[in-house]
Amino acid sequence: MKALRNYLNKIKPNFEEGGKLHAFRSVFDGFETFLFTPETTSTSGVHIHDSRDSKRTMIIVVLALLPCLLFGMYNAGYQNWLAAGATEFPFWQIMAYGCLAVLPTLAVAYIVGLGIEFAVAQWRGEEIQEGFLVTGILIPLICPVETPLWMIAVATAFSVIFVKEVFGGTGYNILNVALVTRAFLFFAYPASMSGDKVFVSSESILGLGYNLPDNFTGATPLGQVATSTGGEIAVTDIAGKAVTTWDMFLGLIPGSFGETSTLCILIGALILLVAGIANWRIILSVFAGGAFMAWVANCFATPTYPASFLTVEDQLCLGGFAFAAVFMATDPVTAARTTVGKYIYGFLVGVIAIIIRTYNNGYPEGAMLAVLLMNAFAPLIDYCVVQANINRRLKRIKA
Repeated sequence: MKALRNYLNKIKPNFEEGGKLHAFRSVFDGFETFLFTPETTSTSGVHIHDSRDSKRTMIIVVLALLPCLLFGMYNAGYQNWLAAGATEFPFWQIMAYGCLAVLPTLAVAYIVGLGIEFAVAQWRGEEIQEGFLVTGILIPLICPVETPLWMIAVATAFSVIFVKEVFGGTGYNILNVALVTRAFLFFAYPASMSGDKVFVSSESILGLGYNLPDNFTGATPLGQVATSTGGEIAVTDIAGKAVTTWDMFLGLIPGSFGETSTLCILIGALILLVAGIANWRIILSVFAGGAFMAWVANCFATPTYPASFLTVEDQLCLGGFAFAAVFMATDPVTAARTTVGKYIYGFLVGVIAIIIRTYNNGYPEGAMLAVLLMNAFAPLIDYCVVQANINRRLKRIKA
């Protein structure tokens, strides 16, 4: 590392004012601060000095997402083997298959998103923002494994430009960039974002895995619930075996790449909470709101809405609910910022997610829309909380 640091110091003058590569100063600064903590310090007006900057915070979030990423790779291969009727499941072959299935999507998201951010930073003459370090890994995790790469590229470009950069870049966006990418894909290309086949990789990759027949079905548990009839809900995996709550918790079921394993999501939540990055009030409130609404729906279950028959624990483990609670709703830029507001914001995210999932059979998932809706209302929630505090203190003064 010392040799790399010396090399960067040697070439740095070329990128500074007057250097022959001055036009790429933002690019160099982005790589340098990614590799090393900046050596510059403030000389006045600072109350706290801390070596952990925004890039280090984003890297910790990426580390928290790694359990979901690694499990998602395995599950992508496992679902392909299962759909092909395999009787043996070689771990390393399955892992290699999943890696090959997912890495192209990850690469496209980062290349397109970071490319736009680098270009905008150069155009504005600003430092490269680090927010996309997390967004770039979130996008593949919340998309079906069969999503075409060109769709990922188009949706990522749309979100980075129109949801982030036009508002001023990292820290100024009012909506979660990764979720808008997913929403854009869902509404622009619904056939590629839903159905029985998009959540299972169906082709052999470099001699690994199986080419699945055209008539195979890989419906997610929530998809099966939404199309079921009667009060009895029979959720099965691709092989036709009944799926238990434990299976849902572990995540060996079809679904968006990184959202299926509640266990891995909770491991990521623990990392974020120990590091002091995610806010526990929001996470707890989302689960509380979801559990409350799931209980209410189950109390008034009706065959018209099959998802209302799901138990509370099944509702919390299925789909993208847990992932949204831990990694989406807690986004510090788009979430509520007051203490009371965080409880209200999180609770409403959980309630609305279950309402959409349960009472809209045409859209058997509500976490994405719930978080985006509450992103829009977060400033209003904070405003109401602040005004309530002001009014309470004014009454106290008059008294």
